[in-house]
Amino acid sequence: MENKELTCSFCGKKKDDTNLLIAGLDAHICDRCIEQANGIILEESTHKVVEANREDISLGNPKQIKAFLDDYVIGQDYTKKVLSVAVYNHYKRLLQPKSDVEIQKSNVLMVGETGTGKTLIAKTIAKMLNVPLAIVDATVLTEAGYVGEDVESILTRLLQAADYDQSKAEKGIVFIDEIDKIARKSDNPSITRDVSGEGVQQALLKLLEGTVVNVPPKGGRKHPDQKFIEINTEHILFVAGGAFDGIEKHISKRLNMQSVGYSAAKKGDHYGGSNNLLSYLVPSDLKAFGLIPEIIGRLPVLTHMDSLDAKALRAILTQPKNAIIKQYKALFALDEIEFSISDGALDFIVEKAVEYKLGARGLRSLCEAVLTDAMFELPGTEEKEFRVSKTYAINKLNKSKLQALKAVS
Repeated sequence: MENKELTCSFCGKKKDDTNLLIAGLDAHICDRCIEQANGIILEESTHKVVEANREDISLGNPKQIKAFLDDYVIGQDYTKKVLSVAVYNHYKRLLQPKSDVEIQKSNVLMVGETGTGKTLIAKTIAKMLNVPLAIVDATVLTEAGYVGEDVESILTRLLQAADYDQSKAEKGIVFIDEIDKIARKSDNPSITRDVSGEGVQQALLKLLEGTVVNVPPKGGRKHPDQKFIEINTEHILFVAGGAFDGIEKHISKRLNMQSVGYSAAKKGDHYGGSNNLLSYLVPSDLKAFGLIPEIIGRLPVLTHMDSLDAKALRAILTQPKNAIIKQYKALFALDEIEFSISDGALDFIVEKAVEYKLGARGLRSLCEAVLTDAMFELPGTEEKEFRVSKTYAINKLNKSKLQALKAVS
């Protein structure tokens, strides 16, 4: 039988000219062709992943993102603009083809009083982009090894929000609320560790920057025998928010150092007044408050939330797509009751919300106090219409106050 010289069926090289020639049923392939084929597969699979990401994420330009936020969030135009740009740049970075220029993450830190809409903005952006969102409370986090939740539990929440789809989780959004509560407790050295303050900040550093974390699939503490899911945080957008109660003192102190004599006395006119101090927030104020410089550097996009005045609170009641009054109308409509409320009643509720200083959340509490009796009594009756007047609202709020006083006494 004649010996036939073996050659690569793809490139035609003889066996002697290759390092390795692998035999198949009716063909042979050399090591060089295998390398080229592997490169083609990797390139195509990367392209498909990018295309899949483009289909999954509904990414508009910054103006479109802000317009979507405007439908749900009243006011806070500066913050919405900053966040729209940050989110747009972050997901452009995620969807970009391979490049020599590595774009860093645009993690965001929002500072503002309670009830100004920090959580609502994060929820609305996640809804628009069609990505999983995990909202975690920093107050329960402790340094690894101590009582409380480890920092890795943040990613367990995100994994749950993504229905345990790892690829979805790795391009989701994490909103860390109450981040001001993990501020360093004191600048003085202590023999005890600050495990729920500076210790948590240290543990968050790698998570915010981008690293591979072993996450227990069902949450809880880690132990050696369990299986882990590896989550890469490089493409996860972290948005942190906090009230930072008292940070105005640090801002005011810094501004006073720059103003002496007559101008210092006029600082309220020059800087916009004490109600507007957050608009002059800079990273050094956060450091003075108790955040470590490393974590401030990993939250490069800094923005503030304005306090809500009566005009903004009035708009919140009726204008957004998910406005509070629209929600109550829908609730009563399910019982075939037509609900309406007078302008006088709305103005009275807003007046009380300003007095209680609870922001937008205070509006919901006040509406519940006014409408609870009606929502209890009207379903199942023949009533088909329910109108709330200012007098009705005043009577119901006074009644709820009286009940609260009796409960205390």
